[in-house]
Amino acid sequence: MKPMVFTIGVYGFDEASFFQALQAARIDTLCDIRARRAVRGPEYTFANSERLQRRLAELNIHYIHLKQLAPSEEIRQMQAEDDKRAKIARRKRTRLGAAFQEAYKHDVLQGLDAADVLKQMGERARRIALLCVEREPEACHRFLLARWLGEELGVPIEHITPQT
Repeated sequence: MKPMVFTIGVYGFDEASFFQALQAARIDTLCDIRARRAVRGPEYTFANSERLQRRLAELNIHYIHLKQLAPSEEIRQMQAEDDKRAKIARRKRTRLGAAFQEAYKHDVLQGLDAADVLKQMGERARRIALLCVEREPEACHRFLLARWLGEELGVPIEHITPQT
């Protein structure tokens, strides 16, 4: 059976709705692809690494951190500059800039084996959620990673977003 890949961000969720969304999607493995595993703001403390891992363990959801799938500081800076030029706050961004996308594909995805990436998530990983922070999937590298996994392996992709 092929695994299914989901994506989820932190922004826009509160603690209860975030974990409810994971449970509703029957996520068995959460793959944290953030470089820094903390989120600013008291409303997002549930997504800080230690707290997140404790709650996931209570829910019987396996946690794995694959930092190598996070964009480098240089790539993130490209997006910050693009956001500044467009006068868009990071939390309001709805899409990634072309420079970020190309750099992420070249510097992070190129040379990776998609099957190996999924294998790193563990034998029991069947419903995998890729975690980062942005609300909109298209505004985050998790979208690029999920799309790449879908193209390379034919795995289905679904994006979990906060209810508005």
